[in-house]
Amino acid sequence: MEFGPVAPVDARGAVLAHSVALPSGKLRKGRVLTAEDVAALAAAGVARVTVARLGPGDIDEDAAAAALARALVPDPEAVGLRLARAHTGRVNIHAEGIGLARLDVDRLHAVNAVSELISLATVAPWTRMAPGGLVATMKIIPYGIDAGLVAQAEAAGRGALALAPIRIGEAALIVTTHAAGSTEETGKGHAAIEARLEALGMRLAGVTQVAHDVDALAAAIAAAQAGMVLVLTASATSDPRDVGPEALRRAGGRVTRVGMPVDPGNLLFYGALADGRPLIGLPGCARSPARNGADRVLERLAAGLDLTPDEVAAMGVGGLLKEPPGRRQPRESSR
Repeated sequence: MEFGPVAPVDARGAVLAHSVALPSGKLRKGRVLTAEDVAALAAAGVARVTVARLGPGDIDEDAAAAALARALVPDPEAVGLRLARAHTGRVNIHAEGIGLARLDVDRLHAVNAVSELISLATVAPWTRMAPGGLVATMKIIPYGIDAGLVAQAEAAGRGALALAPIRIGEAALIVTTHAAGSTEETGKGHAAIEARLEALGMRLAGVTQVAHDVDALAAAIAAAQAGMVLVLTASATSDPRDVGPEALRRAGGRVTRVGMPVDPGNLLFYGALADGRPLIGLPGCARSPARNGADRVLERLAAGLDLTPDEVAAMGVGGLLKEPPGRRQPRESSR
């Protein structure tokens, strides 16, 4: 592609790279200059204008951005995404419903590695998206680009973007309390937990309160009918054999992991009931509406996705989240 200043007489059919103010009005950048535009420039005494002119192997910015977006999302409806119309070399890619941004990171890196003239920006992997949320934006930097580069990027990123929809419609909440002398407010945090579920398009199926005891909790877990079970214990889970994990085992389920390297949210455990329905032992910070490690686990499991212990371990990089005000045990004391 040719780019640079030329006399107005040589600018017809080229793309105006920088806006020009004329007595008759502004010619805006990105405009394909007509004979009338050239005459207006000359009449205004403009000696040089900066333009871009496509070469024989180039395609314009909008066509290139649209082609790359279609490669990233070949069947938008099938993967819950929507491609906006190309404009100024950009195509925005939106979520059609609630879900998680499912990204093939290696393919997306490969797209950006093809050329500095191709710019693909996305949300972080597994970001929770609301309907209409912006998942990615594809931008072509110049006004035109070599078609060969576009073809390389198309091949590199084909099918790399999707939305993982929420698969589970409701969750039951089981809350344990101390038999005597408890200072817990049994209703505290229910609203925050329900709001989390609503943000995922899920329903809180009910709240069951039981004693903070392995047998009592195991019985409640076994009796739960919802597609997901959430457990909020009166005392934080601090050992793999603590009340919450042990109750899940006693109910016939399995524990996948105890603890996670996300703060707030360290004291979480999760696993599954005997029939495969997911169970999450929530950390105390789930009583707060502030985002914490439990959100990352809840969202993945609600989408029906596997979540391995290694994947949770990898959450530690970027897992130091903002500390909510009023935290019972702050990371750093004032002493």
